[in-house]
Amino acid sequence: MRRRLRIPNLGGARAAILHRPHETVTALERQLLAIGLEVDCHWPDLPASARAADYLFIDVDTAFDDQFPWEPGEAPIPTIALVGSEAPGRIEWLMNFGADAQILKPVGDSGVYSALLIARATFDARVDLAGEIDSLRRRLGQRQTVVQAVAILAERGKSEDEAYEQLRGMAMAWRVSFEEAASRIVNSGKPLQKSESDHG
Repeated sequence: MRRRLRIPNLGGARAAILHRPHETVTALERQLLAIGLEVDCHWPDLPASARAADYLFIDVDTAFDDQFPWEPGEAPIPTIALVGSEAPGRIEWLMNFGADAQILKPVGDSGVYSALLIARATFDARVDLAGEIDSLRRRLGQRQTVVQAVAILAERGKSEDEAYEQLRGMAMAWRVSFEEAASRIVNSGKPLQKSESDHG
């Protein structure tokens, strides 16, 4: 099901700008203040405190990895790229760094509001997707653990179905989830003694 997008309330939000002093910053700051955002300007490095901002604007023409208190591709806030040069090296850096929206320079009297909305929607979708991927990986790992646990129990001469039912009985006896019971068996490296493990 497609996620319904909502326009966020930008009033009172905080934007950080990483750009050398320039008329681009003046034009950008003017638009942000008009929208209702608070603005912090930084150069040449972005302080760790900028993680608390709601949005980040970066100058792609001069940016480099060491300016940021995180690894490329791991920005913890929506990032908007200010692009002037289309030199291949600069575009390659931008693609590796990752950005949720972009504005072409020179910055005029419009474009910032839509960039903010696009950046927020893109960032949120990316975070949601990462969460879904992590969840799927955990579920896959749990299934693999169940298969391993059944194999360990089946080593005692049981059929696969019997081992599966034994695992279910152990989970009920231990009052833990099916996956947790499987994890205990796998972590032990061998089935428990018959008196402890046979529950049906």
